[in-house]
Amino acid sequence: MKIRVLGCSGAIARGCKTTSFLVDHDMLIDAGTGVGDLTREEMLRIDDLFLTHAHLDHIAYLPLMLDTIAASRVGRPLRVHALPHTLHALHQHLFNDLIWPDFTRLPTPDTPLLTFHELRTGDVRQCQGRTVEALPAVHSIPAVGYAVRGPEPGAPWWAFTGDTERNPALWRRINQLDVHSLFIETAFSNRERDLARLSRHLSPEVLGHELAHIAPGRRYPIFITHTKPSETDVILSEITQLRAAMQRPDRPAPELRLLHAGDVFDIV
Repeated sequence: MKIRVLGCSGAIARGCKTTSFLVDHDMLIDAGTGVGDLTREEMLRIDDLFLTHAHLDHIAYLPLMLDTIAASRVGRPLRVHALPHTLHALHQHLFNDLIWPDFTRLPTPDTPLLTFHELRTGDVRQCQGRTVEALPAVHSIPAVGYAVRGPEPGAPWWAFTGDTERNPALWRRINQLDVHSLFIETAFSNRERDLARLSRHLSPEVLGHELAHIAPGRRYPIFITHTKPSETDVILSEITQLRAAMQRPDRPAPELRLLHAGDVFDIV
C-alpha cells in the first residue's frame, strides 16, 4: 500500500497545502487543497473518499474536483464516507445548489456523481481489499481519524489522527494495532497552547503527554502534520526539544519527523 502526501499543512501559503492523502491510486483521506496537485486522470481514478470532519481545510477541493471529473463520472459516483455530522454539513452548507450544485442528485437522482455513506467511530470498511477503520478523535466538531491496512496477509497499519486534542481512546486502539507509521497533528506551538486547547488541537507540550500513552516496546516513526505555516519553524524547534526531553536509557524517545507535501510512503 502506498501513501502519497498531497497536503499536510494547517493553512495555505506558498508551498503549503491543506490535508489530503492519496492511498494507492483510488482512495483519498480528506480533500484539502493538496488535491489540486492531482492530474485530471489521477482524479478520475479515485473511487472512495474518507473524510475526518467538515472543516474547510479538509473538504475545500472536493467540490472543485467533482467539477473537473463530472463529464467522465456519470454512472460511477464518488463514494464519500464520513460521520453523519460531516455528511449533513456537506449537504446543507456546500452541495446545496447555492454554494455548489448538489451532485448527490446530479445529473439525475438515479445517476448522481456523489454518494454519501455514513460511518461512526470504530466502524470498519473494506475498500478494494484494504481495511479502513474510523479512529476516535477529540475536536471542536465531530471528527475521526483513520487506520488503513493493505490487503496483504499480516500487513501493518498506517494511522492518521485527524484533528484531535487529548485522546485516551485513540491510544487504547493504536496500542492494539501493528502500526507501521503514525501521522499526528500538532497545529500550534507552545506559545499558542491556550488557542490549541480551545480549538481542540495539539501543541508540542501536549503532544509529549499524548505520546507517553504509547505502549512499552512499541516503536514506529511518527510524522507531525497540520502545522500552521506561521508556527512551523517554532513547532519544529519545540519538537526537537521534546524528543530530547523524552529520551531515557530504558526507553528511547519516539522517532519524530515533520511531514511534507510530496512525501510518499510504502506501507509494507
